[in-house]
Amino acid sequence: MLIGAAIIPGRASSVPAARCAAGRCQQSTGVIRWTRQLPGSWTAEGGALGTVLAAGQAFAGVGGGVVAVGFGVTVVAYRLSDGAPLWTASLGAFPAGSAIDSVRAWAGVVTAGVAIPAGAGGAARRDEVVLSGATGLRVRTFPAAVYGGAVSADPAATVIVGTQAVTSYSNASGKVIWRRQTGTVAQAWRVVGDDLFVTVAKGGYLGASPVTALQRIDLRTGAQQILKAAGGSFAGTLSSAIGAAVLFSGAAGLSAYSQASGRLLWHRAGAVPQDADAVRQVLYVSSGRALIGLDPVTGKVRTSSAALGTGLYAVSGGVAFGLDEGALGDAWGYDLARKRVIWTAKTVPWPHFFADLSGIGGSANPGGGPVVLASCAQLGVAGESGAAPCLRPELVAIRP
Repeated sequence: MLIGAAIIPGRASSVPAARCAAGRCQQSTGVIRWTRQLPGSWTAEGGALGTVLAAGQAFAGVGGGVVAVGFGVTVVAYRLSDGAPLWTASLGAFPAGSAIDSVRAWAGVVTAGVAIPAGAGGAARRDEVVLSGATGLRVRTFPAAVYGGAVSADPAATVIVGTQAVTSYSNASGKVIWRRQTGTVAQAWRVVGDDLFVTVAKGGYLGASPVTALQRIDLRTGAQQILKAAGGSFAGTLSSAIGAAVLFSGAAGLSAYSQASGRLLWHRAGAVPQDADAVRQVLYVSSGRALIGLDPVTGKVRTSSAALGTGLYAVSGGVAFGLDEGALGDAWGYDLARKRVIWTAKTVPWPHFFADLSGIGGSANPGGGPVVLASCAQLGVAGESGAAPCLRPELVAIRP
């Protein structure tokens, strides 16, 4: 996971926390939309971990009016509007040691990636299970890459990033609708709108070879375009895609390339990508201790906030969502244009933000809407490790 996090960055987590000090916060009613008890055994830990599973990891996805939480080989779904329980699904028989490592929610379906450990003579692999969003019934299971899985799904079809190809499958029959080969080694990828960008690098995303080209694949039709950098390779590793730009980051900084032609649009030394506001089409980068909002096509500064730091997790509609740690952890919204905290929720003890390395799943839907967290409403006695059993783990939905 640490290797994957370094290669395929997830949600922002390295910009300074905007604390609710000196009366800068406005307490808003209706910040917490609903809470529901979580099944399973959970613990509450200090630092950035918060409320987590006692054994293994839990993953969540928000989309299509559903919140789905997966752990072990079980997925539990709730209605996003009010938290009403919808269904609980067991993904069936998998080899010992298998566990969900990704949950993504779409309109009409939920997909869960199951990591399957290496068996006798075989390598570790991943299966992607497609479930009905309404009932939780299993629709299909498709093979996927370890750092791949579903990148688009609806009741009719599911597009899967596999070990050597991107494939669109019919959910009704399981047959291939279209397939685009990506090579013999796993590549990095990013989704923006209806397009999937896949790198072309000799050693794949774990190798040191430069990215010499990008495959741009239309997720609806499978139509493909090959983008090549004018200098022979793109600068750094694929980190993000937003608007009409594809972003590469490395030691030299951040470079933006055209999604249409692959030409260099702009370069910014010392910038590290943090998040993308899909609602307002703004790319957020950190530079020193400042969080800077850039136009993804021109690179021009649209917003700048020097007050943010560790604790920022998502940006949507110009509002940064962040968390403070511990038993009195706050959730807060920071208006990047007005440069102040506009709401807080002071009843989210031991908050935990679910992340997906792809940027598709996790606590926050890129298109906006409520953010879901795990929280501990009642703490047990801490053990020698410092972690305490959570006697009442909860799923909390917070306004965007």
